[in-house]
Amino acid sequence: MLNQQELDTYHEDGLVMADYRLPTDVLENLRGAVDKLIHDHPNVRPEQLSGPHNPWGQSAQLMGNVDFLEFCQHPDILDMVEQVIGPDIILWGSMLFAKPAGDGKAVPWHQDGRYWPIEPLETVTVRVAIDGSDLENGCMQYIPGSHKSRSLELHEIDIRDDMALGQRMAEVDDSKAADCILAPGQISLHDVYTVHGSAHNRSTKRRADYAIRYMPATSLYDRSDDHPATVYARENSPNMNYTKRPIWLVRGQDRAGNDFSVGKG
Repeated sequence: MLNQQELDTYHEDGLVMADYRLPTDVLENLRGAVDKLIHDHPNVRPEQLSGPHNPWGQSAQLMGNVDFLEFCQHPDILDMVEQVIGPDIILWGSMLFAKPAGDGKAVPWHQDGRYWPIEPLETVTVRVAIDGSDLENGCMQYIPGSHKSRSLELHEIDIRDDMALGQRMAEVDDSKAADCILAPGQISLHDVYTVHGSAHNRSTKRRADYAIRYMPATSLYDRSDDHPATVYARENSPNMNYTKRPIWLVRGQDRAGNDFSVGKG
């Protein structure tokens, strides 16, 4: 569980690095699943392995497995998630950001919620450090307090080979940036409105983080074709397939009429 100081940090800064480590055996199992996922998908950049938790395949590029799906329901993680979004929790997405040594792609400054079909927009992202992340290998950076306006800032389309994301914020004061440095097995949580990004990995060591997306079951995962996030994905990231993505109620009750039958099996 997060202590009161950690909860205060999350609400004040929009991100907290929990004083928690995964048990050694759990981390080793997760690291093995990560290595296998990368090995099984040689044609997908390891910074862009989206949906490992989905054993039926979120996209044509990637087939996930139950190891990730089971990990996303680890009670320690769900306990921390419950503290920040409440007792009714939906798992709706995950992504492996595994920046290889030497040529790991950067992630431009952005807000996650700019391209997610959740109404009202409310999500926490849990990042689990597989290898450990620091400035040398391109750890995530964030702007403390940038979530407080509860608004989405202007983003521009900028698709580049050395970037893992094709959207960037038009204006960011990165003089206020802080570093999210995590030891192997350590976890951070950040708010959907928090501005964040990361540099290239030019080091000799890999940086792999597993990001898990949870939303409160008081929000609706909107599958309509005309939702702005779906329109954007259809034009720029067709593999996202938001309308057919499966979601899981992992704790509590659904309170917004979400459809948990789509995309499974």
